[in-house]
Amino acid sequence: MTIYLNALGMICSLGATHSDIRQRLFAGDSGLRAGERHASDKVARIVGSITLPDEELPTADHLPLRERSRNNRVALAALAQIRTEVDTLIARFGQDRIGVVLGTSTSGIAEGEAAFRHYLAHGKFPLQFHYGQQELGSPAVALATTLGLSGPAYVHSSACSSSAKAMASAARLINMGLCDAVISGGVDTLCDFTIAGFSSLDSVSTERCNPLSVNRHGINIGEGAALFIMTSEATATAVTLCGWGESSDAHHISAPDPEGAGAMRAIRQALQRAAIAPEQIDYINLHGTATLQNDAMESKAIHQLFGAETPVSSTKSFTGHALGAASAIEAGLCWLAMQDDNAAGMLPPHLWDGQADPALPALHAVRIGESLGRQLRYVLSNSFAFGGSNAALILGRN
Repeated sequence: MTIYLNALGMICSLGATHSDIRQRLFAGDSGLRAGERHASDKVARIVGSITLPDEELPTADHLPLRERSRNNRVALAALAQIRTEVDTLIARFGQDRIGVVLGTSTSGIAEGEAAFRHYLAHGKFPLQFHYGQQELGSPAVALATTLGLSGPAYVHSSACSSSAKAMASAARLINMGLCDAVISGGVDTLCDFTIAGFSSLDSVSTERCNPLSVNRHGINIGEGAALFIMTSEATATAVTLCGWGESSDAHHISAPDPEGAGAMRAIRQALQRAAIAPEQIDYINLHGTATLQNDAMESKAIHQLFGAETPVSSTKSFTGHALGAASAIEAGLCWLAMQDDNAAGMLPPHLWDGQADPALPALHAVRIGESLGRQLRYVLSNSFAFGGSNAALILGRN
């Protein structure tokens, strides 16, 4: 059965509308900025914060206390962009035939952080805190509750591959006949825990991340949400989820397999499921974290499978690494690039200092303003997570 991504709601550091995100992406205008909000040591770090201030996010007051979190409010902001289409599907298929499958890694951890600071200062937790706000399944429950859905609703939390795996799961629900439509994607928001955690691993760069460069020093944390409406019927803006692949390295708790075996296995699965050859891929959205080990592994895998000519870029220099939402946001950027209003095939550029690491296999990093001269037909988007959890998505447009 063919699975289509029929609509996209997205909010990230590049903006909260399709036009704003697309304009800044193709112009090479990064959404990364210095900020101290989530730095316990008050050292400004480069982060990818969403552009909407908190007071302009949708309210979560209609939800039970345990589902009220900034993370869920960001998910509701993405949902608002596709709400009309979702309501139409509910009226057509029924509340029990619509699923919600999301990826996240933070959920309401920020609310837990604030609650413990209050506890240390006052000896008790604040009234607006519920420990369930931190539960990883909360975003799916929040969306299902908001929409009155009774179909499957759950969350994947496999670090940076979470929302790619969520989209693969959503496709399986439709293929198995359990759902007629699924709202799928991911949401993750900035909090002290993730920034401090990655900083303790010496993985956070004090400058804008610099993927593939000899001068790369690590990631910048980002936040945002991207939600797709997935069905077996195409609409005018539909992009096909042609294939997906999943694998597990079981190599190390945080470091990837340096040979890229698991990454290549996931990519090959996606190509096989899509029934296309590597040379048919027009563009590759790299996982591209700008860490020493990821870029080395991924460059090796991409060069071995695709050679040095296929255009590639890491869009994390625009959005930061949105962790559990990264896969969906990056698929969303590909979805935008594949729409009819990009008939010239403008490609998401690779923002870096241009100083390639000579230890890495040569790749074709996309320049600002570079285009195919025709509409994109097939793109690959990679996601490689802690613990060797690998996922690859292939999107198509006829």
